[in-house]
Amino acid sequence: MTDEELLAKFKDPSSRNYAFNLLIRKYQQKIYWHVRKMVIDHDDADDLVQETFIKVWNSLEQFRGDSQLYTWIYRIATNECLNFLNKKRRRFFLPIGDVEGELMEKLESNADYVTSGNELSGEEVQLKLQKALLKLPDKQRLVFNMKYFDDMKYEEISEITGTSVGALKASYHLAVKKIEDYLTKTDTTD
Repeated sequence: MTDEELLAKFKDPSSRNYAFNLLIRKYQQKIYWHVRKMVIDHDDADDLVQETFIKVWNSLEQFRGDSQLYTWIYRIATNECLNFLNKKRRRFFLPIGDVEGELMEKLESNADYVTSGNELSGEEVQLKLQKALLKLPDKQRLVFNMKYFDDMKYEEISEITGTSVGALKASYHLAVKKIEDYLTKTDTTD
């Protein structure tokens, strides 16, 4: 079912719940992995996905269609992730490095889990890449994840993040450079 058909069914009170269930089935897994790559922890990701879809439910009637439905949902999920990470830092008065360290521990303890799509396994190369990603600032990591793992176009990322395409390209390039530097350093120190 297309997004337009889902939206039309959602506007009809008799099929609203059915349409929303279809919307969740269509986007839940993509949103989960988008969130999970940012927060690492499964339980945190589940909570944030739930919060995302609660906000979607509460706001879907006001959706104007200025953007595609999935980019609107991604934007809500992205904001939920960034707010969650910022609250975590403030709640525990943690400097960025401490949150990064906590996420690093979770990543290492979860190194054996297998995901669909972007296979995150105990393989050392994948673990090093994930550690390198945790060294990036949140927004830079977000751009890298969306471009590299989700294979999104810069224009789509721009709609989701509200950032210009030029700034996104620069951010992605910087992220790639930092990841290369990190991987090069860890290869020489191993």
